[in-house]
Amino acid sequence: MTEILAKPLRADARRNRERVLAAARTVFAEHGREAQMDDVARRAGVGVGTVYRHFPTKEALVTALALDLFEGLVKAAREALKMEDGWEAFVHALWAGGELLASDRAFTEIASQTEMPISPELAAELTGVFEQLVARAQAAGALRTDLVLDDIPMLMCGIGAATAKPHECPEAWKRHLSIVIDGLRATNASEDLPR
Repeated sequence: MTEILAKPLRADARRNRERVLAAARTVFAEHGREAQMDDVARRAGVGVGTVYRHFPTKEALVTALALDLFEGLVKAAREALKMEDGWEAFVHALWAGGELLASDRAFTEIASQTEMPISPELAAELTGVFEQLVARAQAAGALRTDLVLDDIPMLMCGIGAATAKPHECPEAWKRHLSIVIDGLRATNASEDLPR
């Protein structure tokens, strides 16, 4: 069976696609899932036909936004794996995730309202990288041993929600993540947590 490869986008089409994605992040951050494709087109400075040419449905656009963020997270986590110190690598990956969530309020808005549209391959890659980060930090004796991999998405969703919540300080999420990281140190582990 022959696989049909998608033709690469022309330079102008690539630029339009990026403009649409950037506009969509802003529009979804402002209006959540109620955002309309017309609003995205207006913000991007393109015709609505251009938006639909790249993203035939709103769900396709939401999927593209989520995919961009998850790819950024995988890239940051892979970079963290290059760090020698297991604890520093783990913490670096958490901070990179927090920065991505804070920089993309559209994703946070979308994530709070729907199951994340992530491919099984990308999910497996993200899981695999974080498994390595957790194992290295625990092997170094720096990360509490009762942390399980499923805790990471729950923690990061909480940080994502903190990035979107109005605070007197717009960067309050950094304080929240610092508190979470301090609680993940092996020296702070409790003996009686449920597993």
